[in-house]
Amino acid sequence: MNNVQPYSLLTDFDISLFKAGKHFQLHEKLGAHLVDVDGVSGTYFAVWAPSAKSVCVIGDFNYWTQNEHTLYVRWDESGIWEGFIPGIQKGALYKYKIQSHNHGVATEKSDPFAFFCERPPNTASVVWNLNYKWKDQTWMGTRAVNNQLDRPISVYEVHLGSWRREVAQKRFLTYMELADQLVDYVKEMGFTHVEFMPVMEYPYDPSWGYQLVGYFAPTSRFGKPQELMYLIDKLHIAGIGVILDWVPSHFPSDAHGLGFFDGSHLYEHPDIRKGYHPDWKSLIFNYGRNEVRSFLISNAIFWLQYYHVDGLRVDAVASMLYLDYSRNDGEWEPNVHGGRENLETISFLRDFNEAVYANFDGVQTIAEESTSFPMVSRPTYQGGLGFGMKWMMGWMHDTLHYFEKEPIYRSYHQNDITFSMTYAFTENFMLPLSHDEVVYGKRTILGRMPGDDWQRFANLRLLYGYMFTHPGAKLLFMGCEFGQSEEWKFDSSLDWHLLQHDSHKGIKRLVKDLNALYRSEPALFEKQFEESSFEWINYSDTQNCVISYIRKGNDPKDYVVVTCNFTPELRANYRIGLPKGGSLIEIFNSDKKGYGGSENLNSEAIEIADSPWNGRHFSAEVILPPLGIAVFKFK
Repeated sequence: MNNVQPYSLLTDFDISLFKAGKHFQLHEKLGAHLVDVDGVSGTYFAVWAPSAKSVCVIGDFNYWTQNEHTLYVRWDESGIWEGFIPGIQKGALYKYKIQSHNHGVATEKSDPFAFFCERPPNTASVVWNLNYKWKDQTWMGTRAVNNQLDRPISVYEVHLGSWRREVAQKRFLTYMELADQLVDYVKEMGFTHVEFMPVMEYPYDPSWGYQLVGYFAPTSRFGKPQELMYLIDKLHIAGIGVILDWVPSHFPSDAHGLGFFDGSHLYEHPDIRKGYHPDWKSLIFNYGRNEVRSFLISNAIFWLQYYHVDGLRVDAVASMLYLDYSRNDGEWEPNVHGGRENLETISFLRDFNEAVYANFDGVQTIAEESTSFPMVSRPTYQGGLGFGMKWMMGWMHDTLHYFEKEPIYRSYHQNDITFSMTYAFTENFMLPLSHDEVVYGKRTILGRMPGDDWQRFANLRLLYGYMFTHPGAKLLFMGCEFGQSEEWKFDSSLDWHLLQHDSHKGIKRLVKDLNALYRSEPALFEKQFEESSFEWINYSDTQNCVISYIRKGNDPKDYVVVTCNFTPELRANYRIGLPKGGSLIEIFNSDKKGYGGSENLNSEAIEIADSPWNGRHFSAEVILPPLGIAVFKFK
């Protein structure tokens, strides 16, 4: 006996949009939805399975047996199966049992559109709703101004499972506990945003969340969907934006997931050269299939719509863009023009960005893209991919490569630290020191710094000062802000006990002050993606390993002067050329005693002489602290 009633939330227009790859609200039509039909409460189920011979809903309400609740296939050849089951309420566990036309293959799948899932290793979907009363109206009302590219963007990247743990109970912190502890900490440190490594449901902890199964479900490891909403709400109330890692680049082949969903290559590309990722042993979406595009773009819209997310950082974009990514000759096929670019991906990414920016004010999309692919963060109408920002991987590699060298060798490698300025404004760049840089034997950021303890911490202070005064948005992975000494481990807490030591407390205080400096000086953020925001004073003093530059805001009188000394030698009377007369006052110095430094400061106002230097009419002598950065303003 079939206990499913014919019922549909889908209109003919929905189906036409779905087939055209233009339905960006699929989460409101497919999946499990609590509804009343003729005064009877229950759940409407709808799932896309065009190769299915039959689709049954199995769950704890029918003892996981098939044929009792068989869905109806739609007449319009959309491949969607649907129906209403009376009496199924919030909290019911379920899956789809799919009998395929493909040689009788049978699969048991979680719902691709489920709003909630069982806690791994269990794999069932959970009937749920997304009712929540938001309290972040002030943030949402001002986001269009405060979250734009001409505002400070300083991001604290967080892995929720390892930021801090409940040690006595050996467990994760919950979303609710994080709403108390994490929010207060981020606000104290002065970061403008947090970026959560993937919070969508994933089966395998060592994947760090990058092998997604439940694209529409926040992981139940930390609590319920509404509890994640509460965490985001609290961040917004505190004036902190929220960015989510989003992974449209690949997905795992777990039996309950998207792979071989209805006995066919439904979500993944059927050609192994385009459908399988050799690095991650995972499957790749078929970006040329319209229904898959609707699924993915709907997913992006979903997090922005229902979770009030302020930005999406798109993972592994380079792996999506190139047909030969991590493939040898003979393992990939050129596109129709004979090139290596994946034209279907390029079209998909443009559609994704256009949909996001058309539907939401004040949000940002950020590409993790590690190649020189052009115009990643340029508008689609100009031929770009349409992202708001792109990670500046070249800056990250060159900068860390330079800082790893003993100071005695740095004079031969000054180009490593200055080269980024030759291309800094070709994209809207975010400077990342991310989780990828503190794992797999790379050591921590502090661990890469050379020298004795004093030099290592001074180098780290200098690195962060250089980062925060370099054009572009900023991103620091958790633990970097206090000098984490051990590589990041996904299954244990950060080493918070280090903050009992003055040297680590000094790094934390420095990062807090750098965030305050960045947020308070318009010259450091107003034109951070424009070439007119930066001007070299001197980049060629290789003998002293010193660079100096000017940062400028919208006000032509608003200058910030930056000097960096990459050696442990104190330079007490270092002359720099300046664009005008008057005097300088020091507004930041990484050698402060409170940071762990030696207090080599420019404590008095410095008179600017009418004496040419560095090709300028004026100049001044300043104190350059050893392995330090000093920042000045015109008085």
